[in-house]
Amino acid sequence: MEQIMRKYPVGIQTFSEIIKENYIYVDKTDLVWELAHYAKFIFMSRPRRFGKSLLTSTLDSYFRGDRELFEGLKIMPLEKEWMRYPVIHIDLSIVKGKSSAQELQRSLVLLLKRLDVYEDFSDEVTPGEKLEGMIRRLYKTTGRQVVVIIDEYDAPLLDVLHTQSTLDAMRKIMQEFYVPLKANEAYIKFCFITGITKFSQLSIFSTINNLVNVTLDETYATLCGFTEEELCTTLWPDVERLAEASKISPEQMHDKLKQQYDGYHFAANSPEVYNPFSLLTCFLHRKLKNYWFASGTPTFLIRQLQHFHTDITSLDSLDVPESAFDQPTENMKDALPLLYQSGYLTIKDYDPDTEAYYLAIPNQEVRVGYIYGLLPTYTGLNSGDVQIGFAAKFWKALKQGDIDLAMRHMQSYLAGIPYVEGFKQKLAEAKTKEGFYEYTFYLIFSMLNVYARTQVKVAGARVDMVILMPDTIYVMELKVGDTARHALEQIETRGYAKPYVSDGRRVVKVGIRFDTDKHTVDEWEVEENVEC
Repeated sequence: MEQIMRKYPVGIQTFSEIIKENYIYVDKTDLVWELAHYAKFIFMSRPRRFGKSLLTSTLDSYFRGDRELFEGLKIMPLEKEWMRYPVIHIDLSIVKGKSSAQELQRSLVLLLKRLDVYEDFSDEVTPGEKLEGMIRRLYKTTGRQVVVIIDEYDAPLLDVLHTQSTLDAMRKIMQEFYVPLKANEAYIKFCFITGITKFSQLSIFSTINNLVNVTLDETYATLCGFTEEELCTTLWPDVERLAEASKISPEQMHDKLKQQYDGYHFAANSPEVYNPFSLLTCFLHRKLKNYWFASGTPTFLIRQLQHFHTDITSLDSLDVPESAFDQPTENMKDALPLLYQSGYLTIKDYDPDTEAYYLAIPNQEVRVGYIYGLLPTYTGLNSGDVQIGFAAKFWKALKQGDIDLAMRHMQSYLAGIPYVEGFKQKLAEAKTKEGFYEYTFYLIFSMLNVYARTQVKVAGARVDMVILMPDTIYVMELKVGDTARHALEQIETRGYAKPYVSDGRRVVKVGIRFDTDKHTVDEWEVEENVEC
């Protein structure tokens, strides 16, 4: 039987086009309806390429009363009136990358002039004055309140976060632009604002004091991204096609997709969601790759990590209060808020007794993307050189279960790396010498698509590294100025391997000693299949 062609809306963010052209659409219109009736002024933050623009387009079509687009969708039993409202829909990603406040102001004015509801009046000069004029005239001419939708509100500011004078000047431009939203509240039916980060109300939204932030609201936690249920229903034919192309079972492919693209939580007690861009792109090309990072690692993220000297080996195990990661971007004392808000960390668990959140890297795609983006910055190593000179041999040895051969490859490779100033500086900055080598070890392991975790909590202690392979779990302790035997004994006496005994996979304990003079692995001891 001939298969029906499946069209994937990769790069298409317009709701009407997706519906009219019969692209695959995962129906979330019931949540869209709830959002539209939840509050008058709403803000939602989500990572890039997580469907924010499609969400704003769907709201646009809904408020314009385009009933025919929603036939057969979940919204139909909920909406009875289908009123038509005038809509001002603004995408501020168009004006990002401006280098001065003057350039930003000019770009905002041009952006407004291109809207189909714009009329030019000589007494309206600034972006805020023009926006206010549009709102009032639309209300007067249509007799109905206006819907204002602003997508990527923070785009103009992200690239100047640490250029204080430019940031302050641009922030004033943006603040003036947003003033009419509160001042003309009587003329507004609904206002929805999206972005990646959270700028404080004191700086951007000082006049919108009734803005409701639903970023961590459980009701809307699955509004952007695909749930497990949606993957196993609406998208299951695509899983089957991908499995057939890869010559594995659909169940095996499901497990691969889950490890690669799943794992995001946008509220304390919410289902996991898959990265929608990566999943749809994977279905389109029928290959599992790191599509989210291939689409571009934001320069502002790298700058933030460097600015705050972020220890990325700690990112797999963070117990923090909500205030640590849900705080205004310009008030950050470390990179944690931006890492969470931009999708490089996510909620993995929540303790209601202590009100503490457990944050970690979402999935393998993000983990590998960190490494490709950060390996040169943090160690001076080139990711391409690592793959060509070391990765193939090391990975093959690990797959064969030969940890001795893998460690010899590691020893040989590290010994041949020039000890450049970047390494010296990083070693000086490391809290311990073990920390520096653990850092390098972690980066290389993660780049190899090995599920490596560092500083893993075990019974009140922390094991240096746990590496999860399909059939083997490696529990590693790293030492500098001590012996590999002592490192192995520490694994034993502190029970680092106990949580993995019932896993069903082979458990291998590895004690490792680094030689700071030779700058490489000096010795290692291995024990496996021993009662823990």
